[in-house]
Amino acid sequence: MGKRKEFTGIVISNKMQKTVIVKTTRLSKDQKYHRILKQYNKFKAHDEKGIAKMGDTVLIEETRPLSKDKRFRVVKVVKQAILPHVEIKEEITT
Repeated sequence: MGKRKEFTGIVISNKMQKTVIVKTTRLSKDQKYHRILKQYNKFKAHDEKGIAKMGDTVLIEETRPLSKDKRFRVVKVVKQAILPHVEIKEEITT
């Protein structure tokens, strides 16, 4: 038995119930032109407790298929996103 794949990525969507979309980045070198390329993958990951929010950096781990597209689960939140504080002001009309 081999070790399960683990990736670190940023949550780009948490609009589904118990599912987040994680974008992972990796660098590779072009064989012909020898330039460094950024390549992205998006994975759907199972988030049972709903701990991951948009912009968080999370660690995901490979698991058995949970649905048609879900093959990963959220292990932990590595770094929480720093979102600006927004105040909602209510206007009182008379």
